[in-house]
Amino acid sequence: MRQLVLVHGRSPHRKDGAALRAEWLDALHSGLAAAGLTLPIPESEVRFPYYGDALTNGSAGALSEIIVRESDAPRAAFLRAVFLEVARECGICDADIAAEAGPGVAEPDRVWFRALFRLLDRTTLAGTGSIALFIDDVHRYLTDAGVRDAIDSEVRAAVTPGVETVVVGHSLGSVVTYRLLCQEGAALGWHVPLYLTVGSPLGVGAIRERLGPIAHPTCATRWFNATDRRDAVALHPLDATHFPVEPAIENKTDVHTTTPDGHGIRGYLTDPEVACRIHRALTG
Repeated sequence: MRQLVLVHGRSPHRKDGAALRAEWLDALHSGLAAAGLTLPIPESEVRFPYYGDALTNGSAGALSEIIVRESDAPRAAFLRAVFLEVARECGICDADIAAEAGPGVAEPDRVWFRALFRLLDRTTLAGTGSIALFIDDVHRYLTDAGVRDAIDSEVRAAVTPGVETVVVGHSLGSVVTYRLLCQEGAALGWHVPLYLTVGSPLGVGAIRERLGPIAHPTCATRWFNATDRRDAVALHPLDATHFPVEPAIENKTDVHTTTPDGHGIRGYLTDPEVACRIHRALTG
């Protein structure tokens, strides 16, 4: 029997692991039902590694406290690079930000970032203000060995070596699963008939560059990626331009999530095609 591993992003609304698992499964059941299907494995074979506690400290607080600290220049540079890429995608240039911020504003201080957020909030992308929290978590995962080890150990323990396992990564969870599948999956004896990413930021240049040479995980047979065009986190599809790997990743770019920020997991798992892909991989 195959297994299913669901890997979440940052923990919303301080939900615990059991509540998040129930939310994911409810969404998946809805997506399957819309396609006339049911979950083909017992829920006991669905693993949901929860790592929200590893990100609790340091990510809370007002937006102005999260965005930039003068004592953490690399962190500020990372945030700036990601947000500028989002801005460029929306047609916002440096002159637009300067005009919105007003004279005498240093880059990238809090006033500069707030000006950028105001401009982004006028675009068609959803939830741009909230992605500061997400980007900060990605930066902590990629640069803080203690946080990374705590998260990786939870996800690593959820995958059973030698058992065919479908892996789904959402948001930060796609960064976590990608690193583990590429760097450890084959050595650990993982067999992944389908690697499915939703709301993934892997195509964002500042994030992709910090992952080292990119590759298709050798332990994964197929990779399917789904995005909502309104999702500010999933800025780019994982295509030949933004994530060139062989074999190429199959992209679905017409998901329309029902969540206000265009990024919530419910909107992705209730998509019938996304649910069908999971069902097909679980049934072989």
